[in-house]
Amino acid sequence: MTVAAQGSKARITAIGTYVPERVLSNHDLEKMVDTSDEWILQRTGIHERRIVEKDQFTSHLAIEAVANLAKNYRKSLSDVDMVLVATSTADYPFPSVASQIQAHFGMSGAGALDLSATCAGFTYGIHVANGLVSTGLHRKVLVVAAETLSRVTDYTDRTTCVLFGDGAGAVLVESDEANPSILATHVGAKGEGGIHLYRAGLSSQMHGQTLQGNGCMVQNGREVYRWAVTTVPAGMREVMNQAQMTLEQVDWFIPHSANLRMIESICEKSGFPIEKTLYSMEYYGNTSAATIPLAWERGIMQGKIKQGDTLLLYGFGGGLVHAGMLLTWNP
Repeated sequence: MTVAAQGSKARITAIGTYVPERVLSNHDLEKMVDTSDEWILQRTGIHERRIVEKDQFTSHLAIEAVANLAKNYRKSLSDVDMVLVATSTADYPFPSVASQIQAHFGMSGAGALDLSATCAGFTYGIHVANGLVSTGLHRKVLVVAAETLSRVTDYTDRTTCVLFGDGAGAVLVESDEANPSILATHVGAKGEGGIHLYRAGLSSQMHGQTLQGNGCMVQNGREVYRWAVTTVPAGMREVMNQAQMTLEQVDWFIPHSANLRMIESICEKSGFPIEKTLYSMEYYGNTSAATIPLAWERGIMQGKIKQGDTLLLYGFGGGLVHAGMLLTWNP
């Protein structure tokens, strides 16, 4: 489904991020599994990733990212009226991470909801926030993406353990009819492909197949890659068509940072220059829902993203789900 956002009344007014201090480098992984720095770099583009300490959980990373947002943009959080958190690694099945954020910051008038859309969670979160604000149901929505994937990674599996890291990002979506940010969105799913990327839970079967992993992530990298490099370029075109714009008018493309080789293929198939593409996996690894805000704020800090720039975000992952969004950065 593609949605033209001419009716959007929402503006993204702030962004914040956080990653744990502990670094897990490729050389560290060489001591844990049969791999090498050269092998990892060639296949993923990842140098290192950040890993939580034993007493750190997803809510802790989320709270730090929100605090970073509030400090850097001098934002009050007391009048936030909805908290949306995209995560696949909540501290508990319930209560939600969103409710823990609401309590920590004393948002007495806020609702709290966790979203499950894996690596597309951040873009789905903004999509939902835009709808809530534009219809007038809410005026100030906090969207957070936070993951502690190290807690659900099998560090004996050399094909997956080199990929994942921990981190968090957050944006504030506020009502602003005169100066909205969102130009167009496109969301979709291929649920029959869920068997290619999953983490078993209460059920041990999917589509009649017995699930593996003992609670850790399981990925058929070849199938996920094949799906992503066809689905994302097509989705990018849908977003641009709805906005009645061309890719040449996009200042920066920020896809989910799953793997540098996948991003290079997406850019090649879509005709978008890799030089205008931002990613975060080099030093943070694949942080699922958090990769896009991490790359976004890094682009700002590096002086690449500037006021008024047009950004094309695209998340994709387990489900299989995907969500793209075109917006103007005008905090």
